[in-house]
Amino acid sequence: MSIWLNQSSTDDFILLGIFSCSATDFVLFSMVMIVFTVALCGNILLISLIYRDRQLHTPMYFFLSQLSLMDLMLVCNVVPKMVVNFLSGKKSISFIGCGIQVGCFVSLVGSEGLLVGLMAYDRFVAISYPLHYHILMSKRVCAQIAGGSWAFGVLDGMIQMVVVMTFPYCASRNVDHFFCELSALLKLACVDTSVFENLLFVCCVVMLLLPFSIVMASYARILTAVLRMRSAQARKKAFTTCSSHLTAVSLFYGAAMFIYLRPKRYRTPSHDKVVSVFYTVLTPMFNPLIYSLRNQEVIGALRKGLSHCLIISQH
Repeated sequence: MSIWLNQSSTDDFILLGIFSCSATDFVLFSMVMIVFTVALCGNILLISLIYRDRQLHTPMYFFLSQLSLMDLMLVCNVVPKMVVNFLSGKKSISFIGCGIQVGCFVSLVGSEGLLVGLMAYDRFVAISYPLHYHILMSKRVCAQIAGGSWAFGVLDGMIQMVVVMTFPYCASRNVDHFFCELSALLKLACVDTSVFENLLFVCCVVMLLLPFSIVMASYARILTAVLRMRSAQARKKAFTTCSSHLTAVSLFYGAAMFIYLRPKRYRTPSHDKVVSVFYTVLTPMFNPLIYSLRNQEVIGALRKGLSHCLIISQH
């Protein structure tokens, strides 16, 4: 703690950001703001619908509500500070503020990665064992899956935050990113961080490849089960639900693997910043759209909610 207090009294970090003051970048900034607003409203709306509509009180929608909460916290952890820095022209962030952002970011990305992977198991049980679904996916099991995802993510985030923020930063304080990203921070440390970077790579392999392997194994079994279905309507419903989840999986894991599992020599700050936008801003926007626009239960709950609001407003 004394190391944190000593370093926090020195110069703040400078987030170089992703935008400059050009007209083109101002347009891109406006687009990011639109995406942020859609992500914010979409996730809040989805959480509210799942909470209020009893027909959505199922394991799948419980996991979706947790995913939306993670997305909501993730986008709010990164974008507001980026917006303030761009509009004010001040790109600084305090040492402690940077540490909190690192801890929250790693915790949320880790938790979401695990949850998205385990959601594939839920789909596998629903399609392969429909008669035993509510027994195998009881409230207790769902709580354990969600709680385990949060716990492992938070533990990983806290460990990485404490280690990274105890390194001495005696060189440049310019972070070549639009938020306090772990790899960008390590470049500024004035000690050898190779051992920690190797451990970090192993951690990323476990946190990304293990859930991704669960997804692939689950969907291989799901595909086999779906092809055996005699009802065309049941096959269509299964494919619709699974394709939504696979789209979300591809967006999240594709961007995360591109950044954290590439060899170091192929990494460039400009590429990392652009790809980071996918899972910090775009994925939180796409998830509620992917899961709601192709889902009749969610659309039905939305119509019911709008009708209820209309009746209240008329009275």
